[in-house]
Amino acid sequence: MQTDRIIAFVMAGGQGSRLQPLTTSRSKPSVPFGARYRIVDFVLSNLVNSQINTIYLLVQYKSQSLIEHIRKAWTISPLLQSQFVTVVPPQMMLGTHWFQGTADAVNQNIALIEEHRPDLVAVFGADHIYRMDVRQMVEFHKTSNADVTIAALPVPLADASGFGVIAADESGRIQAFEEKPAHPTPMPGNPSMAYASMGNYIFSTDVLMRALQESEAAGESDFGQHVLPRLLKTHRLYAYDFATNVVPGIQSFETSVYWRDVGTIDAYFDAHKDVLGAEPVFDMFNPEWPVFSSGYQGPVARVLGGEIRNTLLGAATMIHEGARISNSIIRREAVIEEDVVLEDCIIMDYVRVSRGSHLRNCIVDRHQLIEPGERIGFDPIKDQQRFHVSSGGVTVVPMGRVSYFARDIRGSGRGGYSE
Repeated sequence: MQTDRIIAFVMAGGQGSRLQPLTTSRSKPSVPFGARYRIVDFVLSNLVNSQINTIYLLVQYKSQSLIEHIRKAWTISPLLQSQFVTVVPPQMMLGTHWFQGTADAVNQNIALIEEHRPDLVAVFGADHIYRMDVRQMVEFHKTSNADVTIAALPVPLADASGFGVIAADESGRIQAFEEKPAHPTPMPGNPSMAYASMGNYIFSTDVLMRALQESEAAGESDFGQHVLPRLLKTHRLYAYDFATNVVPGIQSFETSVYWRDVGTIDAYFDAHKDVLGAEPVFDMFNPEWPVFSSGYQGPVARVLGGEIRNTLLGAATMIHEGARISNSIIRREAVIEEDVVLEDCIIMDYVRVSRGSHLRNCIVDRHQLIEPGERIGFDPIKDQQRFHVSSGGVTVVPMGRVSYFARDIRGSGRGGYSE
């Protein structure tokens, strides 16, 4: 049976201003997530698991961290020329400007579409945590004879005003787009829910090529704001109900349709709670639909003593005697010294938390040293004087200096096996 030729453009240029200070020196897609991943790994894993292996990652803001991660973690097969993840910065083929929007980003790389001559083009975002079998969306696109298909997430009607809402009929054909409407249109057959656009699109190639030419002539730059509303007047646009997507290997205790926008510190922090516990809402262990990331070559974690409850430990982490850790995620090559107490914390790579410190509701970014006896997360006024404190009360200690750990010759914390 002939397989559709599909190429994917992944929009990975997000500035992530609402995730500051985690995005001070990196783009949003390259922000770490869980004990070993980065946000971008989820969309790339969904595409690869769906046998879509021709992937262009369009980057822009503060992209070096992301470029290094892709180089080290996402080499698919050097022997098969159609299987790759390639980073594409702004080429400025159409002028001296960076990507002005999603449509402009693809239009600046239209030569790549002409080179591959695919049947379909997937345009996906890189900013969300989720699992999705993209092939099911492709099949819906073909069965519906759609020109464009947009992934749609059912959300409670009361919450839909915060989203771009899709009004569709019972077949899924889109009737209108509503940008953060005061009175959202309900889903067909379900008056308590509405369709929210996920920002993931499948285009028939000929439709996309003409639309990009027209958008350039009209000075348009964005799919959601410009191109799709215009195409709605002349073409067949359909909403794909993400709730119907079935990913193999999902456990009965998981949320069957999981999708999280981690665009704020509080949303990012809360999403980490979903991966903890004996029966997590989003189980990161799924051999039938794995989340791929770096092939880290360092040693396993070492626990010398202490009390650890409901916590994920990254590789090469060292936990010393007397440490008490609960409801936390400790990423790779971190050192937790004697008598440290961590409650509901995210400790990122190459962090050293010195003896006697007590941290609660904290995110500590990479290469940071927490001084002995430090207390963070107990006095919001004091914390705000030194760090960023979110509206939900999460204290973020920003990234430290890499050079500090170059002098640490006793293992973890110096990034010796860094990716």
